[in-house]
Amino acid sequence: MAPVIRSITTAVSDASRAHHAAWREALPTFVDAGFTLRELEAGDAPSLLAHISTDEVSRFISAPPVTVEQFERFIDWSRRHRAAGHSCCFGVVPAGETRAIGLFQLRSLETGFLRAEWGFALGAAFWGSGLFVAGAAHILDFAFETVGVLRLEARAAVVNGRGNGALRKVGAVQEGVLRRSFLRHGQYHDQVLWSMLAEEWQRKRNLHRLRIH
Repeated sequence: MAPVIRSITTAVSDASRAHHAAWREALPTFVDAGFTLRELEAGDAPSLLAHISTDEVSRFISAPPVTVEQFERFIDWSRRHRAAGHSCCFGVVPAGETRAIGLFQLRSLETGFLRAEWGFALGAAFWGSGLFVAGAAHILDFAFETVGVLRLEARAAVVNGRGNGALRKVGAVQEGVLRRSFLRHGQYHDQVLWSMLAEEWQRKRNLHRLRIH
């Protein structure tokens, strides 16, 4: 059985490397009804500062940059890490706007990007607009079908009802609670661990297509 295991491992590794080749050069752009997802640009910094550095948005996420210059450095960092194949960051640009008001981030948790974590933040003015669910579908497609992720994880503070509800809405599975795992403003919070497997997302997408037709 050992040779079979080695051959399967090699095949997965080769497939993963093939997946990585294109998106490491440049992220794709997704245009949907009402918004566009694209790679962050330096010019997005003032808009991101205005929309996701507010107390309302940032209270349950890792501390975001607090100046335009810090956001510019974050954007440069995200592009360098995309080129290295470690992570990537999509900006959410609503229809009629030219700059990002939120973002989706995807980062590798192990060599080959087979296990990854994703996070998201949207300006409060766009909560309940449907941007998250529609945007998340593109991000999940990208993660599983383009990057080659097999398991995707997310963490949300237990007290973050909106964030947990959003993950539940797209079909993520709650696995457990990570006790005192998130420090924010000097206080430790419990986090819910969510996950989705590639085959689970594929079944969900296939079911959605059947309903449409």
